[in-house]
Amino acid sequence: MPTDQRVEVPDGLTNVLFDVWLVSRATTALLDETLRPSGLDADEFAVYSVLASGDGLTPSDLAQWMSAPATTVSSYVKRFEARGHVQRAPHPDDGRSYLVQLTAAGRRVHRDAGLLFTPLLEHVNRVGGTDVIETSRRLRDLHHAITSLGNGPAGATLD
Repeated sequence: MPTDQRVEVPDGLTNVLFDVWLVSRATTALLDETLRPSGLDADEFAVYSVLASGDGLTPSDLAQWMSAPATTVSSYVKRFEARGHVQRAPHPDDGRSYLVQLTAAGRRVHRDAGLLFTPLLEHVNRVGGTDVIETSRRLRDLHHAITSLGNGPAGATLD
């Protein structure tokens, strides 16, 4: 799947949001192909990664992290439960909610997928050189700027 060909974007079409979309699509396709042997796709690996980084998240926290509606999170959780990769644990402070946590089987699948992911990440870091850290920081800043708009400029203050 990797290619040395660059996609030439027509004049007038390129802007930061379109460029982020292009990078997102290319990244997702590459990760889907790379992670296929693990049984996870790019989105699933990302969700497993955030779940593996702590003791679990509420569905609301997961929805915010994913920038996804509750219905999407619910379908992910149900799919992961059917695989035996997540469990629902009582929320320690809120009896109305629960925490989504990776099971031991989910952690194993995530670890196996991580073994496929790591060489790809190392390659991107090598190719990006010293700019990778700054690029990552700027992408997080851009993510914050975009998510601060909520559902669009109508509900946000544009400065």
